[in-house]
Amino acid sequence: METPPFSELGLPASLLEAIETLGYERPSPIQAMSIPAALQGRDLVGLSATGSGKTAAFALPALALLDVNSLYPQVLILCPTRELAVQVCEDVHRLGSKLTGLHATPVYGGAPMDRQLRALRSGAQLIVGTPGRLLDHLRRGSLDASRVKLAILDEADRMLDMGFRDEMDELLAALPAEHQTLFFSATMNPGVSRLIQRFGKNPEIIEVQQKSRTVSTVDQSYFEVRQRSKVEVLSRILDMSPPRLAVIFCNTKRSVDECTEDLVNRGYAADRLHGDMTQQMRERVLKRFREGSVELLVATDVAARGLDIDEIDIVFNYDLPTDPEDYVHRIGRTGRAGRSGRAVSFVYGREIYRIQSIERYTRSVIRRERIPSQEQVEGRRADLIFDSLKERLESGKFDAYQDNIDRLLEQGHTPTDIAGALVTLLREASGREGSAIEEDREPERRDPRDPKFQKSRDPSFQREGGPSPRQERPERQERSGSREVHSAEAGMASLFLSLGKTHGVMAKEIVGMLYREAGLPDGCLGRISLFPKHSLVDVPETFVQQVIERTRNARLRGRPFRIDRDRGPQDRP
Repeated sequence: METPPFSELGLPASLLEAIETLGYERPSPIQAMSIPAALQGRDLVGLSATGSGKTAAFALPALALLDVNSLYPQVLILCPTRELAVQVCEDVHRLGSKLTGLHATPVYGGAPMDRQLRALRSGAQLIVGTPGRLLDHLRRGSLDASRVKLAILDEADRMLDMGFRDEMDELLAALPAEHQTLFFSATMNPGVSRLIQRFGKNPEIIEVQQKSRTVSTVDQSYFEVRQRSKVEVLSRILDMSPPRLAVIFCNTKRSVDECTEDLVNRGYAADRLHGDMTQQMRERVLKRFREGSVELLVATDVAARGLDIDEIDIVFNYDLPTDPEDYVHRIGRTGRAGRSGRAVSFVYGREIYRIQSIERYTRSVIRRERIPSQEQVEGRRADLIFDSLKERLESGKFDAYQDNIDRLLEQGHTPTDIAGALVTLLREASGREGSAIEEDREPERRDPRDPKFQKSRDPSFQREGGPSPRQERPERQERSGSREVHSAEAGMASLFLSLGKTHGVMAKEIVGMLYREAGLPDGCLGRISLFPKHSLVDVPETFVQQVIERTRNARLRGRPFRIDRDRGPQDRP
């Protein structure tokens, strides 16, 4: 779709100057359709895929409508996570860099309240925040919403999925009747439709259809590998086909840090990119990555938004995303500008079902591959060294070192021995000591397309007494009483929550409550097991006390609950 230049969208000169400084040439389709309508004061529903430029589509109209001479809240932007709130606020500051007097601030859970109070008291005009913390400020009276003229819901569908419905309802109901509302979402689900019907005023629906959900030039595959062996498998794949540039996606900042440190210790040129880094640090890392001095970029989804580099050869889903939309956004970093690319995902256990759901969503096949053995890696490394030597010999671009070779010959060494020793030194210098992994032995095939696997999931098979892959473990554990097992992975701890299936609790409600009340980083939660009278939740060990303290007075489905470290079956109902 050919779009008009930014200068024809009705934006003020100060914003056009900032856009030119940032190097944007033409608006994306969602920006070209949304900005003029938003500037006219109309309510909008923007439906567009992740990575389509939605932030600028709502941030530019918001900045254009802002009165920088008035020091009170005029624009509210609601985001599902703290990382996204910080990123959106940074984008607002970049787009509004030529606006004198702009005061925008992020507000989210898990951050010091006093700093946010100071920012609000000093006259913040544009506030980007998560629903839970914004509602806290509204109830405290530290957020005056009486003169807000524009409310923006970024990723409305995701906020509803995380259990923010009540908070969003209360926040929107507290705004002036004449305010303008912009809804941006990847999907139009029933929850989003209900929100629009209740708070939208005849909104214009702007939908940008994605021509294809995945790029045909991207080869997609996955490996079954345990968490503790991921770095070793990653190293083997990199050594088998060394990429010019590669991006490795992780779900949490902690995973990014650990993966980066392991890769650097193995001798790779790797660096990290996540939400805790300042913008200056991010730009420095991206500059080094573009120049090629960093070959491997380990990043979270939020930090890698807007990563437009054509030379990325391969993308790794080190941690598989929970949302198929995020998967599409990730693998879209490769296979650009007519180049071929590769996307590799690491899965294990029940994550195989998520691969199947991604296949249905993208309408493409993700091929299962076997993990390369150490012998295959060594053979490939030898081939690469041979090819390099052959190319150098044929080009003639090398020094003779005749004096050194003559000295070795005089000492009785043969030319073949000398060449063999030099190649051995070269292999040792370029090689990395590998470690054994369980997946070197062919595991039992668990591909969802396998007929035996499909039979085990067939409802009739389950009715005849076969186990249900999704529900067998919790039910069996609940019946076994003292033998109930819920072992957390390394670095994680299991928490006991005194509400379960009989109370109508769902896993996504527990997730939303913990992110909202405890201010946990996005994507850090582990396994959640629901039982009739209680639930078990895996959280990072470092956040255990924070979760227990901050959820002490929280409610789930209107009920109070007890949450504490799981002490085993003797502490469970």
